[in-house]
Amino acid sequence: MSGRYLLDTSILIALLADETAVKEKLAQADEVFVPSIAMGELYYGAWKSHRVQENLARIDELAGDSTVLGCGIEVARHYGEIKNALRVKGRPIPENDLWIAAIAVAYGLILATRDAHFNELAALMVEFW
Repeated sequence: MSGRYLLDTSILIALLADETAVKEKLAQADEVFVPSIAMGELYYGAWKSHRVQENLARIDELAGDSTVLGCGIEVARHYGEIKNALRVKGRPIPENDLWIAAIAVAYGLILATRDAHFNELAALMVEFW
């Protein structure tokens, strides 16, 4: 396995849980990126946890070690196209996942995830880890 990957929140959670399978796949990847939206989801999880400071520190460390991609006009364009395509199909997915998918499409990245609803997006390259 090689390629350029964008890590969905589900994969980042597995990475923070120190899952060997995810670490092995990451070791084989050519490049790895993290969407800012997924980082926001992780920070939210930390703030609602019982170990806020410990979890915030772990996420800060992950962010510092990662190339984090945000949303610009090209990502917004893909977001609109993807959301409309899903509306037409009658198959909506969570809003944050729309943005994550748009980042992957805009940057030509393979989305590493555990969420099956990403299969609804024809323009998205997906691998299930």
